[in-house]
Amino acid sequence: MSPTVWILTIAGLLAIVAFDLVVIARRKRSVTIKDATRWVLFYVGLAGLFAVGLFVFSPGASGGEFVAGYITEYSLSVDNLFVFVIIMARFAVPSLAQDKVLYIGIVVSMLLRAVFILAGAAAISAASWVFYIFGAFLVYTAVRLALEGENDDTDFQENVVIRGMRRVLPLQHDYDGANLVTRTSGRRMLTPLVIVIAAIGMANVIFALDSIPAIFGLTQDAYIVLTANAFALMGLRQLYFLIGGLLERVIYLNVGLSVILAFIGVKLIIEALHGSHIDDIGAIHLPHIGIATSLGFIAATLIVTTVASLIKSGRDRRRVEVEAD
Repeated sequence: MSPTVWILTIAGLLAIVAFDLVVIARRKRSVTIKDATRWVLFYVGLAGLFAVGLFVFSPGASGGEFVAGYITEYSLSVDNLFVFVIIMARFAVPSLAQDKVLYIGIVVSMLLRAVFILAGAAAISAASWVFYIFGAFLVYTAVRLALEGENDDTDFQENVVIRGMRRVLPLQHDYDGANLVTRTSGRRMLTPLVIVIAAIGMANVIFALDSIPAIFGLTQDAYIVLTANAFALMGLRQLYFLIGGLLERVIYLNVGLSVILAFIGVKLIIEALHGSHIDDIGAIHLPHIGIATSLGFIAATLIVTTVASLIKSGRDRRRVEVEAD
């Protein structure tokens, strides 16, 4: 993409972030399901319009790569939501402050992810063997994710950074609404929201260690990687309020995500082998996996995962009701 397109895109993303901030500042009540639904549709619609623009104005496979990357990043981000729910419950964050906490934490993680994306793009352009590392890491992550089973409260533990912040920062124990700073006995103090924001931001960055190599398996265009991540993250906050209570019903989420990561990891390794002029391993021909195939596989995996989860959770719920009777 040309420098002009980059500048206009970044300006547009910053405008959306600023608009979000205005909405949060004006809101005087907790986010409702109706609010969340409206904003999720808004951000998914924005991503759809952006994809249409790529299909119309950008040559090649940019549009398809963005759609595949956006769906992958958004689906991987859903797993983040469970950790967000745990963090909010663990710190007993007031409902009125949750929107603000998620906004700041996600914006911080967007900035950090941008650094990771640029570093990844530079590494790939400098040496094609980086694909082998990314591919092997994704396969390892897929196996680890599959073995972990269902999400639970142990998925979040305070790390050394959070514990260090508690010791160093002038923190008070109680919240003051949605304020980050308050006064106690005439002294300016930070509220626990600062710690929660740090926890949200770091959790998002940790998840990026999986998701960014995954999207580089679908496209090596830094512009597509950056915009797909940005649109996925911008809609994540509203998705938290919409499906936070439904996450426990998607019991096979980890299985579905592990299948997707393994698929993209194998795809990356195959592309690295092609780059090394290895098209066959013995009698096995290494196929070229196009973006249409990748998109179809990702969508089919998510659909099967969701339907199987809902069927299983529905059966479990009916069995509990029968046993209760």
